[in-house]
Amino acid sequence: MHGSHDHGHSHGPGEVDANNEKRMGLAALLTGSFMFAEVAGGIAAGSLALLADAGHMLTDFASLSLAWFAFRLSRRPADWQRTYGFDRFQVLIAFANGLALFVIAGWIVYEAIERLTGAPHVSGGIMVVVAVAGLIVNIVAFWLLQGADRENLNVRGAAIHVLGDLLGSVAALVAGAVILLTGWTPIDALLSILVAAIIVRSGWHVVAASAHILLEGAPKELDTRDIGPDLAANIPGVEGVHHVHVWSITQSRRMVTLHAVIGDTADSDTLVKAIKTRLKNKFGLSHATIEIERGECADEAPEQAKA
Repeated sequence: MHGSHDHGHSHGPGEVDANNEKRMGLAALLTGSFMFAEVAGGIAAGSLALLADAGHMLTDFASLSLAWFAFRLSRRPADWQRTYGFDRFQVLIAFANGLALFVIAGWIVYEAIERLTGAPHVSGGIMVVVAVAGLIVNIVAFWLLQGADRENLNVRGAAIHVLGDLLGSVAALVAGAVILLTGWTPIDALLSILVAAIIVRSGWHVVAASAHILLEGAPKELDTRDIGPDLAANIPGVEGVHHVHVWSITQSRRMVTLHAVIGDTADSDTLVKAIKTRLKNKFGLSHATIEIERGECADEAPEQAKA
């Protein structure tokens, strides 16, 4: 018997912070504007470190622009086809940005190996000038994103792109200084490989976290096995809990559905409210769908399932 199937859903425009959107847009504009200068400087200096950083900055511009667009899109209200709205688009963009990091890192390593086998001419002076300018731009962009919601996966993915760019500028600056002082040009390719390794490591965290959400995984800090026993132990009238499913639309929009078995004389409305309160206060789950049962679960009754 299904006494209550309470939703209490609120499918509004989404939990989007306008501050995130504004800062993401400014960072994208700043990064895209400087990218062309870095490409020109890299070609003039013959520096892989600068070209690699410019290539990474190109992906940064694309990722920041997509991230900005994701925040814009997530403002749109839910409709009959997308009942949860467009918030998940942020996670999809974060996943794509993480994969882009792998591609650019692979290109950097390939070019570095090619250069290590040859003896390219590299202008240390031009490298230093462009790298200093790039470092300033990346510091400003990173500062802009630090002022956004750093728990947001979309912001985190974009920030890692910019941080990788910042490290690339540092590598180019160090390489340029070494070439100016010693004339040892292989440092340009070697430091590029180091930056590529850092990019891959950072990108993996974003890909893994966003893929976990896209696969409807439960929040990693939450053990779903604790929910049922906790509700049964702390809410009088709840005799058992099963069919517990927890997932996330974004990191901040968590969902839970479960079946709660209650006694024949228990008041279903009162228990639904108590369960929702416990889920929110104990587990941080504010969006809950509770199915109340008295006796046999309908999902496990063949006769009812056929009907």
